[in-house]
Order: sequence, then structure tokens, then C-alpha cells
Amino acid sequence: MADARELLDAGERLGPEELRALQLERLRASLRHAYEQVPFYRESFDKAGIRPEDCRSLEDLARFPFTTKADLRENYPFGMFAVPRERIRRLHASSGTTGRPTVVGYTENDLSMWADMVARSIRAAGGRPGDVVHVAYGYGLFTGGLGAHYGAERLGCTVVPASGGMTARQVQLIQDLAPAVIMVTPSYMLTLLDEFERQGVDPRTTSLRVGIFGAEPWTEQMRREIEERFAIDAVDIYGLSEVVGPGVAQECAETKDGLTVWEDHFYPEVIDPVTGEVLPEGERGELVFTSLTKEAMPIVRYRTRDLSRLLPGTARVFRRMEKISGRSDDLVILRGVNLFPTQIEEIVLRTPGVAPHFQLRLTRTGRMDSLTVRAEARAGATAEARQAAARSIVTAVKDGIGVSVDVEIVEPESLERSVGKIRRIVDLRPRDTGQG
Repeated sequence: MADARELLDAGERLGPEELRALQLERLRASLRHAYEQVPFYRESFDKAGIRPEDCRSLEDLARFPFTTKADLRENYPFGMFAVPRERIRRLHASSGTTGRPTVVGYTENDLSMWADMVARSIRAAGGRPGDVVHVAYGYGLFTGGLGAHYGAERLGCTVVPASGGMTARQVQLIQDLAPAVIMVTPSYMLTLLDEFERQGVDPRTTSLRVGIFGAEPWTEQMRREIEERFAIDAVDIYGLSEVVGPGVAQECAETKDGLTVWEDHFYPEVIDPVTGEVLPEGERGELVFTSLTKEAMPIVRYRTRDLSRLLPGTARVFRRMEKISGRSDDLVILRGVNLFPTQIEEIVLRTPGVAPHFQLRLTRTGRMDSLTVRAEARAGATAEARQAAARSIVTAVKDGIGVSVDVEIVEPESLERSVGKIRRIVDLRPRDTGQG
């Protein structure tokens, strides 16, 4: 795009030395803020024998302890906040594995920064002020819908807050309201594509020119199919609620060579998932993020469990991260919803008629990933009891986790075991053969 650089904001125009100086200034301030205002960080830093003033260079960040999702859960709901609750203007949350979600809070300044970063992301993807943006991410405690919404408005776009579901209606809205940009999970975009074709509408004839896809991993093969069948630019957006939400990194339309990390607000590292050692640029490992400008909930060296690698910048001065290649834990991301086996375990354990033995089988049905919970019946359970248990699990997963699954109640002791343990996750989805 010939005019892309003319539209860059002040942060995107920084030179390499200016960026490093700004990062160090903001990092030192954020470490002080966390240490002085969050008891967890004061205790964590003291235990590690490190203080904020010991950070004299960006490399010194590696001396500070990590933050994990377990730390956030243990400090539920407001223990990680660095400002009085009265200054919090919004709360978001993700589902937890033990009944406790991770709660994040935002001050007015945090919400403004977040909107700026999503606006920057949409612009990098090819969106422009005045565009109509169709937001089909879920709204609510999940950060996707509202994050995309306020970012698009900040850029000066017109927002269609479609949220998820009602696929036929979404197709009609796209035809009637003529959006230029759609923000949605990539798997649901393929569902929309199928619905266009079911209605006899050529997807290539729509007004859409940019698709910004996130909330779940997706492949180069999926990108090619979306671009060819919709005639749009398909680009990746990355974020997680613990860091801010969508808008931590964004793929630029002019290069499509990985996601540019907005390093003036979020400092990335890649570590060895086992040793915790920082890896050199270009080596694949676990992504770690430290916030540089967050007020309500500063985050220090947060272990995302996402596997990627850092690369030099191309379209911007900021470094890029490669597309997420997987996770270092057992998190299942199903249609944009985070799901852990332990959440299913809780439901199975409290369901009459089934034993505490289950397996999760991931498959791809048509365009959508599907999950089947296979749970063993208790000895002597009647057919009626098994049917009731299946219905109960379906309802509990939908109500408690927010995703639809299939349930099969199988015979006692029929699930595959290895050294007495059931293989919890069986992923039967086809592997991507494209560039990752």
C-alpha cells in the first residue's frame, strides 16, 4: 500500500535507538509501579532478590521472576490490581480450570491505550477511517468483541457489532451493510463462506477487502483458502486478556510475514519452556510478555504458553513474532474458546452415572473444529442414566465454559489407557501442510 507509511503514528515512526530508550524508560516505571502497588510482585521480587532499580538495561529483565496464570488465579479477583478498585472502568475475565477465572481490569488510560493498539492493528491490516467493520467476535467477558469494537471506533470506522452466531443473518448483514473489514475467528469465517455459497452468493462479490482473524491458531493453508474464495487480504491478530486483549501484535497487510509486536507497549521475550532461559532472536520457544504502560494491572514476564519465535522487523521498526505454532501446555482452543481438560474433569466428576474417566477427541467436521467428550459409564448404569448423563455434560459445558460439545458415554474401562492413565486429548484434526 503506497500510503501505508504516511499513516503511521508517532510510536511506529521511532528509530531503533529511540525505541530501546523508550522501552527501558517505560519498563523501569512499570516494574516500580508493580513492586510498589501489588503485594504479589513485592513478595515475588523480594524472594528473587531483585528490585526495580536493578533493571538498568532491557537485558536485565531476564533477572526478574515470571508471572503465570496460576498466580492470577491465586490472587482472584482483584489481588493483581495496582490501583484502587474505584479507578477500574472495566473488568474482563477468562474461564478457570478450578472454578476461578483470571480477572483483568482496565483504567480509563488502559482502555484508551488498548483502543489505540487495536486501531493501529486495523490500520496495519489495511483498514482505513470511514470503513465499515463487521465484528463477529463474541461480546462480553471475552476481550475479543469489545476490544475490536472500540479499536475500530478509535480508528474512525463504523462498527457493526454482530457478535457470534446466527450465521445466515451475518451473511445478510454483510450483503446489506457493505463492510470493508471483518474481524472474526478464522474457523467461523469459513463457516460464513459456506453459508454464502449455500445461499447462492459468490463470496468474491462482497464488499469485504480485509479479514482480521484471531482468538485461535490458524494455518497458511487456511489463509490461502480464505483469500482465494473471498478475494480479501487475510491477516492475523494476536492478544490475550492477561496482557491486554487483542492488539498486542498484528500482521501487516503489505508483508504478511508474521505479526508485528507493538513493542512500545508490550515487551516480548522467548524462553525455553523447560529451563526458563531467554532464547536468542530467531529461536522457537515460549512467548513471554511484560506490559510497559498498563496502570490497572501491570504484568511482568507473563508466560503465555504460546510457542513462537521473534524475528527482526520488516514493515515496522518493531520485531515480529511468527504465527503461533502450538502451546506448551494442554490448553484446547475450540472455536475461539479456551478450554482445559481439568474443566471437563470437574463436570464429569459431579455427573451421576459416569466414572471419573474421560477423553477429549478433537475432530474437524466440515469447516469447524469439534470436540467430543467420551466418558465411561459407571458399572450398572442404565441406558436412561447414561442418556441423562450425556445431556447433563452437554449442558454443563455449554453453560460453564461457553462452547458446544458432543458427548458419548462409553462402556466402563473401555477408554485407551497407558500405564493406567487415560490419554486425555486425542487430536484427530488433519495436520497443516502449509507454511507455519
